[in-house]
Amino acid sequence: MSLITEIPQLSQAFPLGVSRCAGDQPDIFNVAVYAPDLEAVTIHYQGAHGEWTEAQLPELTDGVHHGVVEGLGESARYAFWPAGAPLPGEPGESQLLLDPYGRAIDTLPAGDQPAYFSVVVDKAFDWGSSRRPATRWRDTVIYEAHLKGLTQLHPDVPEELRGTYAGLAHPAMIGYLRELGITAVELLPIHFHIDEPHLAPLGLNNYWGYNTLGFFAPHPQYATEAARQAGPKAVQDELKGMVRLLHEAGIEVILDVVYNHTAEGPQGGPALCWRGLSEMKYYRHSDDGRYIDTTGCGNTVNFAEPRVIQFALDSLRYWVDEFGIDGFRFDLAVALCRDENHQFTPRHPLLIAIAADTVLSGVKLIAEPWDVGYNGWQTGNFPQGWADWNDRFRDTVRDFWLSDQAALAEGGGAGTVARLASCLAGSADVFGRSGRTAVSSINFVTAHDGFTLADLTAYNRKHNEANGEANRDGHNHNRSYNHGVEGPTEQERILAARALTARNLMATQLLALGVPMITAGDEFGRSQHGNNNAYCQDNELAWVHWNHDEDARTMLTATRELLRIRREFLSEQPAGYPAREDTSYLLWFNEDGEPMSPEQWSDPGCRTVQLLLGSPDGTLDGLIVINGHLEDRHLVLPTVSALERFGVPESGSQMFELRFSTAAANAKRRGARLHGGETDTAASNSITVYRA
Repeated sequence: MSLITEIPQLSQAFPLGVSRCAGDQPDIFNVAVYAPDLEAVTIHYQGAHGEWTEAQLPELTDGVHHGVVEGLGESARYAFWPAGAPLPGEPGESQLLLDPYGRAIDTLPAGDQPAYFSVVVDKAFDWGSSRRPATRWRDTVIYEAHLKGLTQLHPDVPEELRGTYAGLAHPAMIGYLRELGITAVELLPIHFHIDEPHLAPLGLNNYWGYNTLGFFAPHPQYATEAARQAGPKAVQDELKGMVRLLHEAGIEVILDVVYNHTAEGPQGGPALCWRGLSEMKYYRHSDDGRYIDTTGCGNTVNFAEPRVIQFALDSLRYWVDEFGIDGFRFDLAVALCRDENHQFTPRHPLLIAIAADTVLSGVKLIAEPWDVGYNGWQTGNFPQGWADWNDRFRDTVRDFWLSDQAALAEGGGAGTVARLASCLAGSADVFGRSGRTAVSSINFVTAHDGFTLADLTAYNRKHNEANGEANRDGHNHNRSYNHGVEGPTEQERILAARALTARNLMATQLLALGVPMITAGDEFGRSQHGNNNAYCQDNELAWVHWNHDEDARTMLTATRELLRIRREFLSEQPAGYPAREDTSYLLWFNEDGEPMSPEQWSDPGCRTVQLLLGSPDGTLDGLIVINGHLEDRHLVLPTVSALERFGVPESGSQMFELRFSTAAANAKRRGARLHGGETDTAASNSITVYRA
């Protein structure tokens, strides 16, 4: 028996997908699929004995075809097809239409191309006493990583676990993250994804995973071989087990999600799922019927449609409810927030729905606040409750420590310290217009896309030849500086200068107000040999190497110390710091220990500034000294009279203790104490941190 016609009253148009019917019969399921373009829909599924069965879904409600089906069962493969239309081949050997709500996807050989099928999966899992860490935004430190690449070469992770969900949860990896000071891992896409057609002839694959085919399905290739052999539920259990162990260690899990486009590619491509169910509803079209592509990936999902919004919300809730996910980073988020006229609006129904949702309003929401369409740059314009990847921070920090240094070394001019100061202060000029504060700024210098931190200091131009596109792919304007030699060198002077610049870049993002994001491996100088678009490099070029030399250990020590200083500073501040203005202040001083004047802020020749952070109760906690000049500068630490002019109460005889310096010579003086008004030396091209 395939379709249970005797009990049609049990057939429901909601929830979408395959769901077990009430009662004690384990193989009776409600099936519902949104396909308003189709007159009737048939489900093809594989029974317990391997035979393929078909059944037409008899009911149609508001574009949803639904019916009650017997014989699906746990781990059953299934797919949809328009009723009455000829099949492209035998079921199980040809591509039918996936369930958009499928909890797992299985891949079967089908001639020259694989065929994908949705799979029924039981959601049961024992979470024990595991609870979400619920780390406050202000205490959050994000570590962006590729799940496979992070542990694929880790010598302390057992070989059978490397590159897997279980590998990330191994004690060696969790211990490393905790010791470093990480509170959240942000994983590149782990939704089921496939390769773009042009990669196979090149012998490459989509390593990053920004080509989603299943928004409810984990990518099985990131599970251990044992889990893959055991089936889709074992894969899900391994992923859930990873989340549970990370939570028990106090580490949150944030997923990079790609709802802006799908793996079906440009118009006219293969129908794998949405294109065959309702192409006009799921994808954006112009008035002449052509696809509107604001993603650069061939199609753009149409978030002007209510059912599309429902689809994304259901997917997000599923990952929170069933996998315990703590937050999401939305790839090309502007594409999700374009209205029926294809214009971005911060009052988009998707954003309103997320804000009103009792599940999603409590997780971390991060926007990549741009796409490639008209008016696509929207950093700072997302609503309250969201954080943005702050590309303005990225570009400004690179300009100050890389492009400007290159210009100065050539005898040219450079920018002022004012823009860098704005970034250190939480980019209020960017986020204030949306009513948000410094904790809405995700401060990053690098990400998966672009040069690594080490490569920013070693290459003036990209080197993407291995990608098979004649070095045409990837960004050309990287704001990088090779310090005099392109790529590897044995010149100690250049190596020392590169290492100093790398520490400056890391220190700026970890000391600034906002939420820092470290790209995996930057903390010890990982290189991709100048490749700034390693999306297709599933090999040692893009994987994280753990065989640290002395330079790597020095960089790692500096990163750990900076994160320790950040934690110490925040621990002594009021709970609302720095989101509430009445809980904090930032005081800016010049080289003479006096308040910065408007003329100095606008003077390109003034590239030294002192930033004192504290609270209105008189607690002066940290002093950060920036010297962007090519020579050492003598400076006077803030004087008592200068503090009093700012209204700092009971400043008394202020003492400053040197805690950290990116300059090796100053770092040796750690622990030195100076009174306010005393003179110290800020080494050239460096950052120095004092505790007050």
